[in-house]
Amino acid sequence: MASSILTRAVTGLKSIRSSACFPRESRYYSSLIRARTFGRIGYPSLLASGAGFSRCESTTLPSMTISTSFHSMAPDEQPVVSADWLHANLREPEVKVLDASWYMPDEKRNPFQEYQVAHIPGALFFDVDGISDRKSNLPHMLPSEEAFAAAISALGIDNKDGVVVYDGKGIFSAARAWWMFRVFGHDKVWVLDGGLPQWRASGFDVESSASGDAVLKSSAAIEAIEKIYQRQSVGPLTYAAKLRPHLIWSIEQVRQNIDGQTHQHIDARSKARFDGVAPEPRKGIRSGHVPGSKCIPFGQLLDGSQMLLPKEDLIKRFQHEGISLDRPIVTSCGTGITACILALGLHRLGKTDVAIYDGSWTEWGSELDTPITTS
Repeated sequence: MASSILTRAVTGLKSIRSSACFPRESRYYSSLIRARTFGRIGYPSLLASGAGFSRCESTTLPSMTISTSFHSMAPDEQPVVSADWLHANLREPEVKVLDASWYMPDEKRNPFQEYQVAHIPGALFFDVDGISDRKSNLPHMLPSEEAFAAAISALGIDNKDGVVVYDGKGIFSAARAWWMFRVFGHDKVWVLDGGLPQWRASGFDVESSASGDAVLKSSAAIEAIEKIYQRQSVGPLTYAAKLRPHLIWSIEQVRQNIDGQTHQHIDARSKARFDGVAPEPRKGIRSGHVPGSKCIPFGQLLDGSQMLLPKEDLIKRFQHEGISLDRPIVTSCGTGITACILALGLHRLGKTDVAIYDGSWTEWGSELDTPITTS
């Protein structure tokens, strides 16, 4: 079960930025207890409403009446939305915003703590590590249909909702959450272009600390996942998930593709890791790449503000590596996070059927019998 222990995380929080909001008291509580091998976050399973938390009102976000419906304004053909677009639609009842921040273990950053310190008003925390397959020893693997549906139901999101996901880097782990929704049949999902940094650079307010309701929903989502994998009953599901199997690949499919070459395989890791001259960040994993795969580091799809490149620039990036947009593509990375950034960029170019090798290099490099190429 998710931890019910609350720990004091920050005292004397003075300022985030001039337009930020602050908790009622000079200190706030957070549950930062890590669990399991790959560091899933522990949440309070019980929290009195409003205990130590306050939801602040934006000082600059205007109260607006939008006559045009959300659905008619939603950029259906694009996988990203701008900070201006989200700001204009933030109060729409069918717009749900998720902070899907996640960081590499060696960065020693706690995404839930950072969410509490500053997040887009009304955003809920989407735990990439927690909303995962509890039967797998690999980090944040895709959960089952039932488990995903239970978690998203607990977050209060319906199939009719438009979902905007963001992260604290710009475009990083938010792409993983975007892909997760898509792989379970939810097309009304977008990544905030440039993430929280771009939101703040645009002069828009953030909330400091989190409401009791927001923390409870994040906790409930993780508890729902745990109950599903423990074969315990959960409350009524308000969200229906339908797996699109062509968007996710297994290790066996990657093995078969080495000889079959039905799909072009693109690796999003750095060139040094791809070539095998730099060690993998996780211990016990061999270096190199899958035979026949090509390397396009995910950062090459982003500009200096960590925003997705325009179409013409993306086309040049893929063409430079000999990738044909007329042939099927599968992407991978270290643990299935940044592979989704490649899928995001390809989606902008009209390729909406890009598959992700979910286990990625953490799985492939851990196996003793998988072929590896180095440069």
